[in-house]
Amino acid sequence: MKRNSNVVTFGGNPVTLMGKLIKTGSHAKNFVASGSDMKPVKLSDFGGKVRIISSVPSVDTDVCAEQTRRFNLEASKLNNVQIITISCDLPFALKRFCAAEGIDKIVTVSDHKQTDFGVKYGFLIEEFRLLARGIVIIDQYDMVRYVEVVKEIADHPNYDAALDFVKTLQ
Repeated sequence: MKRNSNVVTFGGNPVTLMGKLIKTGSHAKNFVASGSDMKPVKLSDFGGKVRIISSVPSVDTDVCAEQTRRFNLEASKLNNVQIITISCDLPFALKRFCAAEGIDKIVTVSDHKQTDFGVKYGFLIEEFRLLARGIVIIDQYDMVRYVEVVKEIADHPNYDAALDFVKTLQ
């Protein structure tokens, strides 16, 4: 499998991203992940909408939990936008987290089984089999319009830049 040349660190130490990082201007690659009910969820299930993909290593960490809560809060302010949080957490863990945190305006999916998103979008961390932190925005025509991969896994993405960009697509 091809390694991604993007430099991402975990605790200051470089990690290896697998796959080729998706680029702005390219056609969004369909992927399959697992929903909280263990059924397949595809990117194409949300076709015709702007989609924000919020990639997190694990909702059981503070920054990932904050990122997921932030996008859940912002979801009600956006029209015709679907926010999808994806991680390699088990679907049961995502379901538990959402129930405990009142996450009900976004979709959470697990890339644990196939790492289809991680490989196709270049976000899979080889050393940990977790996803890198970042944001991908796909327009209603399935074009990738925005990509941010956070350089240090423990840092937050630029929420304001992503959300401002999404508003230009509405």
